[in-house]
Amino acid sequence: MGASVYKINKGINKPIEFKGLKAQYIAYLATGLIGLLILFAVLYIIGVNMFVCLALTAILGTLLFMTVYRMSDKYGQYGLLKKMASRSIPDFIKCTSRRSFIQLTKQDN
Repeated sequence: MGASVYKINKGINKPIEFKGLKAQYIAYLATGLIGLLILFAVLYIIGVNMFVCLALTAILGTLLFMTVYRMSDKYGQYGLLKKMASRSIPDFIKCTSRRSFIQLTKQDN
C-alpha cells in the first residue's frame, strides 16, 4: 500500500489550513477524536456490545466533524475567540458618582 501524503497549506500571514479546517479548529477536531477513541475503549472494556460502541462512536464522530467544520466556516480563524471574549464584556457600567469623570478631566489638563 502507498503512503498517504497530506498537505498543510500555509501562506505568508495566513492561518494553517488542513482539509478546509483553519487554525485552532484542527486542534479541536484532534481533541474530539482522541476523546471518541477513549470513549470507545472504555465502553468496550466495560462490556458494552461492540456494535453499540461502533454505532455510538460513528454518530458522535459525525456530529463532531459537522460541528467543527460548521464552526470553522462560520467563525473563521479568530471569530470563535472573539465570540467567547464578547461574553465577558458587561452590558452596561453603573456609575453612582461623578468622581471618576472629574478625575479624567483633571488628568487631561
